[in-house]
This record gives sequence, C-alpha cells and structure tokens, in this order.
Amino acid sequence: MNKRLVYPLISLTTLLVSWEGLGRLFSFPNYILPVPSAIVEALVSDWHTLFKHSLVTLKEGVIGLVIASILASILAILMDRFKGLQLAIYPHLVISQTIPMMVLGPLLTVWFGFGLTPKILLVILMSFFPMAIAFFSGLQQVDPKYIQLMKHYGASTWQIYQSVKIPKGLPGLLSGMRVAATYCIGGAIVGEWLSASQGLGYYMIRVKNGYLMDKVFAAILIVILLSLGLNLGVYGLEKLLQKKRMMTSVESKN
Repeated sequence: MNKRLVYPLISLTTLLVSWEGLGRLFSFPNYILPVPSAIVEALVSDWHTLFKHSLVTLKEGVIGLVIASILASILAILMDRFKGLQLAIYPHLVISQTIPMMVLGPLLTVWFGFGLTPKILLVILMSFFPMAIAFFSGLQQVDPKYIQLMKHYGASTWQIYQSVKIPKGLPGLLSGMRVAATYCIGGAIVGEWLSASQGLGYYMIRVKNGYLMDKVFAAILIVILLSLGLNLGVYGLEKLLQKKRMMTSVESKN
C-alpha cells in the first residue's frame, strides 16, 4: 500500500483512539469535548437535518467558487495583457488578503440583505486571490521568444492566448482552484454564522447555543468532507484536462 496513504491513516487512527480513550478515562463532559463515538452517533441520529443544511452550504460554496474562477481568469488575463493594469491592481489584491472576512461579513449583510448574495460574495472574496495569482503566474511563464515567433507569423493576440498562454497557465489556475476549493465552504460557513436561517453555519450556531457539542463536531466533520470533496473534484478535472491535452498532442503528431 502507498506510504503516502498509510502514514496519514496511522496517525489519524492513533489520534482518534487516544481521543476516545482519554475522553472515557477522564470522563470529559459532552458539552465540553465529546468523544469520537459520540460524534458519530450525533452524525447518524441527525443525518437528515445535517444533509439538508449541507446542500445549502454546498450550493453557496460551489456558486461562489465558479464565479470566482471566472472573474479570476478574466483579471489574470487582463493583468498579463496590460502591464499598467497589473501595476495598478496587483498591490490591491495583496492588501485585500489582510482584511479579515469576519469584518466584511456584517457590511455585506447590511448592503445585500440576509439572502444568498452575501454568502456567495464572501466565498468569492476568499476564493478569488489564489486563483488569480496562480493563473497570472502561469501566463507569465511563457517564453517571450515564442510569443515573438508567433507574432512574426501573423498570430493575433487572441490566437496567442488561445494556443499558448492559456494552456500554459491552466495548470496554475487549477492549482489555485484546488486551494480555493478548501476555502469556499469555510467562506459560506462564515456568512451563515453572521446571518442565515439555513446551512451548516446556522446549524452549528443553533446546536452550540444548546451546548450540543457532539452535533457541532458532527457539522465540522461534514464541512471537512465537503471541502475535501470539492478539492478532489478539482483534482479530477485537472487530470481529465491533462489526459485530453495529451491525447490532442498525440493526434496532432500523427
């Protein structure tokens, strides 16, 4: 079996067994730190409610991630195409990452209400930066001499991007998207903490107020699984595009 899989499984099993054993040995109160078995029981007993709220959070996360990827791609191409825009925008992108999302949440709620919009906007703000920077860096890695050669043969700016730059930068975009996929569910949760009537964030606040910490941990487990699922989904997309690109390359050679 692959060591990259075995070692994490061993460490996780050790952690869970130690947690369960110490929790039972010292009789940790359930409202302070529930043992893993109690969390699993809460997950099973409240599964239907958790599933309903999970769909809401997943919807917010996926919509925000898709919109963020589109906006990040457009901005990265524009920054690569226009040096002045890069100099004007890039520092602000970096500075934007110093602003805590919890600060922006209440403002977005005031401006856009208590519906879906402020949650999606929070997801976009949390997901946008890694994709824009990674895609921009990929676009910048194309050899300028190759660009000059294409221009010499009469290729237009769009043809250069379509044939060379975008394929070169696509792995960077997908790498940034994998990072953003782990953030987007968290962004949706933050929005639901601040103002919501459904979603995992709302569920966590409700059960936390009732000191049902086993259900809080069950919701956290669902959040982890959703984030990992989105990350794996982007990874699968990346592998699919790589395979398609290789097949296209082989066909062109033949």
